[in-house]
Amino acid sequence: MNEYDMAKKLEENINKVFVGKEDVVENLLICFFAGGHILLEDVPGVGKTTLAGILAKSMEGSFGRIQFTPDTLPGDVAGVSIYNSKTNDFEYRPGAVMSQILLADEINRTSPKTQSSLLEAMAEGQVTVDGIVHRLPEPFMVIATQNPIEFIGTYSLPEAQMDRFMMRLSIGYPGREQEILMAACFLRGQTPDKVEPVCGAEDILKIRKAVAGVTVKESLLGYIEDLIALTREEKRFVLGASPRALLALMRASQGKAFLSGRDYVKPDDVKAVARHVLLHRLVLSSEARLQKADAAGILYGLMVRVKVPVS
Repeated sequence: MNEYDMAKKLEENINKVFVGKEDVVENLLICFFAGGHILLEDVPGVGKTTLAGILAKSMEGSFGRIQFTPDTLPGDVAGVSIYNSKTNDFEYRPGAVMSQILLADEINRTSPKTQSSLLEAMAEGQVTVDGIVHRLPEPFMVIATQNPIEFIGTYSLPEAQMDRFMMRLSIGYPGREQEILMAACFLRGQTPDKVEPVCGAEDILKIRKAVAGVTVKESLLGYIEDLIALTREEKRFVLGASPRALLALMRASQGKAFLSGRDYVKPDDVKAVARHVLLHRLVLSSEARLQKADAAGILYGLMVRVKVPVS
């Protein structure tokens, strides 16, 4: 079985249980295969935690979950060094981050100090505890969740943290038929805990290598750069897209092309993922917020202005 068939088999396996949200599953896998991290921002009860668990089970990967609260400490995430009187030395006790799929549940409920303990892990695939570097297992992905409605007892994620998420997704409520189908699946015993693995970590690493090999022509890089530059020039944004955002958009476009069965990126791939990759990185100015400007609408207007390459 080649990498594309394996990827589609994984996608199908997730959709069997996480019914009615094929677009969300596709974007989750695009991000995963491109080596990125995801922020799931939605109301309670729509399946954010469930989706993370299904992905881990489907690839037979290690799954770590940490429920963030105001008293969660950085050591709970990254791990701590504990003195061993028998060996007269300090031993590293791994934190929740030492997992292939890490669910950072309600990440905005913990302090900025604890939030920042994920920065090194998300950017470099490692954590440093007491001066010693510990590599994280591969493939590694952070799936963070937050509730956009509750504000009491929450801490806004800093821009540096937001910029490390390749995508921000919203699952949303299912439609009538989707919700009935979900209930029917539960009645048949087709529940998330019954998910069977269809691939392993080595398969995911092969898929990631294949995605990294998807061709991005120079004209497409220019197209992406033009869009990124416009977000920086837009006066209604006090913070435009960073160079990291450009790389994230490029890699996500490669993932989209790969899941579409192609070994090259088209402008349509960039357009398909741009909103999920860029919106959470763009910060509206005070004046724009007072005028109730829509960041998504502004971004769409910028995308229309960019000249699409013909080849």
